[in-house]
Amino acid sequence: MRIDILCKPDHPESCQGTVKNVRKALDQLGVQAEVHQFNDTRKMIDNRIYVEPALLIDDQVRIAGRIPEVEEIVNFIAERPRYLREVAAVA
Repeated sequence: MRIDILCKPDHPESCQGTVKNVRKALDQLGVQAEVHQFNDTRKMIDNRIYVEPALLIDDQVRIAGRIPEVEEIVNFIAERPRYLREVAAVA
């Protein structure tokens, strides 16, 4: 799984709350993921995101314009088909 957090280059501190909440959600679920923070306006425009911070999970925009809560991130990860297959295989 890949999680990208997009910010504008002149406000990198606005993404720190999102990064912290993503790490808490991953720890809570016990899931491993690549977490990348981009401070790149070009990447934001390519994804048609105009407000910051933005959270992308597997290249799909999940939230933009505010810091997501830990429970929201947990729900986003849990509704992914690959995650549901892995949980079903264990159960």
